[in-house]
Amino acid sequence: MQGRSPFEPGNRAGSQMKTDNIQYSLITPSRGDRPCALAQAVDAVKLAAEQAGLSVDGLSGVEMLVGFDGVKGERVRDYPFIRYFDFPKDNDFGNAIRHGLLKASRGRRIIFHDDDNVLTPQAFCIYEAYPEADMLIGRIDVSRAFAKPWLPEIVEGRELVRQCNIDPLCLCLARSLVVDICGGWQGQRYEADFLNIVRYYRRARKVIVVEDLLGIYDAGRGLDAGGLNFRQERLENSD
Repeated sequence: MQGRSPFEPGNRAGSQMKTDNIQYSLITPSRGDRPCALAQAVDAVKLAAEQAGLSVDGLSGVEMLVGFDGVKGERVRDYPFIRYFDFPKDNDFGNAIRHGLLKASRGRRIIFHDDDNVLTPQAFCIYEAYPEADMLIGRIDVSRAFAKPWLPEIVEGRELVRQCNIDPLCLCLARSLVVDICGGWQGQRYEADFLNIVRYYRRARKVIVVEDLLGIYDAGRGLDAGGLNFRQERLENSD
């Protein structure tokens, strides 16, 4: 019999619960060196879920899966809607961890949410307004990272889904699209973000684009000593 992949979560507490009532799964890879940023991200998810009247009891509504890359990361909050996983070291921008977390997730809709980003308080209210979308695309504030206010930018005559114009945080996706049709999260290195978004976009039956603000990119930048990635280090050194 073929052995289990090291990036496929085993049976853990809560992983066998009834899945029908989980509406949203947030997929959060983490290097484990940003506990303050992660705590901020978790608290923002909880606030946004409560604003939309969604449960955070771990049995229905919203779940957040946090996967640590090669370390036993700090369990920054003990809210019942969070599940933590300690993965083998991958060191590949969270790609294998995202795929592994998708296997453990239970929600009907998927949100890719890195540990140094946050959702806006109205994010789940916006998601809830478009239940028919296989792919919902909304704006995120990127002013802390780039010389522009938000992504994506809508430019006449250009594709909306183009490189450097969209981030996974912009999306709310149907599980049937991500897992059943597209086979999860695939690829390696930094460019996997865009390539997966393109795959989902091309195979989505219904794409809805809104101008509402769903998240803040790099909201946790600088909260943790030693928690910067290579891009953030350049930004900090240039300030």
